[in-house]
Amino acid sequence: MCRNIHTLFNFEPPATENEIRDASLQYVRKISGFAKPSQANEEPFARAVDEVAEASRRLLDALVTSATPKDREVEAERARARAAKRFAAA
Repeated sequence: MCRNIHTLFNFEPPATENEIRDASLQYVRKISGFAKPSQANEEPFARAVDEVAEASRRLLDALVTSATPKDREVEAERARARAAKRFAAA
């Protein structure tokens, strides 16, 4: 799957509409093969992004867990540490 799509469930604060839309855009770009669709494909591309975003919002709203919410800053720092370790050796 696309590396730019991040887990959105069980975070404090919850995922924003922009984060959900960005993940949906990345998903549609990945499966369509278009970073930016042609004019002929612009409408179905935008509609797909909207539909994926709506389905994602419904999913996130319906999921339940007993785990404590993850802290965005802590997770971001862990990701930076992993990236630094991975790319420092290169």
